[in-house]
Amino acid sequence: MAKVTIQKLKEMKQKGEKISMVTAYDYAQAVLVEKSGIEIILVGDSLAMTMLGNEGTVQLTTDEMIAHIKPVVKGAPTPMIVGDMVFGSYNESISQAIRSANRLMKEGGCDVIKLEGGRPEVVSAIVEAGIPVQGHIGLTPQTASMLGGFKVQGKSLEAAQRIIDEAKALEEAGAFSIVVECVPEELGRAITEAVSIPIIGIGAGRYCDGQVLVFHDMLGLFDKFLPKFVKQYAQIGDEIVKSLSTYKEEVRQGAFPEEKHTFGGLSREDLKDL
Repeated sequence: MAKVTIQKLKEMKQKGEKISMVTAYDYAQAVLVEKSGIEIILVGDSLAMTMLGNEGTVQLTTDEMIAHIKPVVKGAPTPMIVGDMVFGSYNESISQAIRSANRLMKEGGCDVIKLEGGRPEVVSAIVEAGIPVQGHIGLTPQTASMLGGFKVQGKSLEAAQRIIDEAKALEEAGAFSIVVECVPEELGRAITEAVSIPIIGIGAGRYCDGQVLVFHDMLGLFDKFLPKFVKQYAQIGDEIVKSLSTYKEEVRQGAFPEEKHTFGGLSREDLKDL
């Protein structure tokens, strides 16, 4: 497969072909996504919880994000790699935002960056600096407390209009795509029809141009909570625990290792005088 580009995603929208996107945070995960044919990998700030054990995403640093982007880039040469701008890396000034985006691209090696919020002036500045930007509107987890918590957004007509206007403004600012999170399905459809750039939904219904899920959620590897919009395609976490428990029991009983897992070459007799 050829490398997935911005132009490829635009063509997919124009043709009505759905776009798949998933998170990955290390080399092993990236290799698996590469083999699946999924178009986009998001190295998302959700790694703060799924990989680092934090209660939320705000603690994550740009250095930590870069450290996780690097192995994903090595493991998945075909998908577009999106580096997530972490909380506190773009809210002080436009110059800070450009500097942070530069770091993700130069040090991490991602293809594009993503940032939360309807902030067209920031998006425009980063794009003008030569860095492709994916927007993120609706529920924005980094600032969820300001939105009343992790709740569906855009439920009133006024709120829905605001989110549609944000999408249009981000497109005008130069964003090549937008993630829309936790909005009513018909609002997801309206946003998708209102702009010419790909809309990737997460809890935004069936009519978006594509969907994104967190790797650990969809595979049963993270059990602290499960959002309503997640479909679990496997319970790999349970299988891993089962395998580890079996290993522990075999070690305890002396059933592992077996002879086939050992190396020959010397006998006990050879070593008796050592």
